[in-house]
Amino acid sequence: MKNGLTYTKNGDYLIPDLTLKQPEQPIGKYGRMRREYLKEHRPILYNSLTLSGKLYPHLLEIDRTANERLERMMPELMKSAGVTESLKASDPMRWVGLMNDLKAQAEETILAELIYN
Repeated sequence: MKNGLTYTKNGDYLIPDLTLKQPEQPIGKYGRMRREYLKEHRPILYNSLTLSGKLYPHLLEIDRTANERLERMMPELMKSAGVTESLKASDPMRWVGLMNDLKAQAEETILAELIYN
């Protein structure tokens, strides 16, 4: 045992017994998107975060921040586009279309600023 690590002998080699400790909280949509981006486009950062044990907390933070930003942006975008409850009652299909457009617009900003950065 060196530096608190235990080893398993495999032939002539000693292999360290490594375990990954992370909370049981699932990673959301934006965290998974960030992980895929790091894996494909920033492999050195991805490996560094993985080996230091900081990847999972990083992904949780990205997911939490992205969801908070989306929740803050949507009411502002709805107000500027004139999307109201009365529109929802009078023309539900138009309301759904506008909401989808606004969510796509908000997500585009979030992806550019948090996920693909």
